[in-house]
Amino acid sequence: MNKMFVLTRCDLRRSQPAVQACHAVAEYLLHEQNHGWGNGTMILLGVRNRADLEKWEQRLAEANHAHRTFVEPDIGDQKTALAFVGAPSGLETDLGQLRLL
Repeated sequence: MNKMFVLTRCDLRRSQPAVQACHAVAEYLLHEQNHGWGNGTMILLGVRNRADLEKWEQRLAEANHAHRTFVEPDIGDQKTALAFVGAPSGLETDLGQLRLL
């Protein structure tokens, strides 16, 4: 079974990382029809800030790996979290360096 990875910003206010992570998962499931995730393992990881989140977004795009980023309208349409299923080849080690939430 594939794992769902959710990366969320740690520079958000106290309650926001969890909420933003949920939004990213919902966004992913709404838009990725053949996601291959059966409500199994979900790994929540923290990135420092928006710049780090955007670096991960770019890396996933370059790897042609399906992902969805959530943009929060309540904080100026900032990117706050992203979700994807399965660790792209070559990025597993880097994912392991992120902080587990």
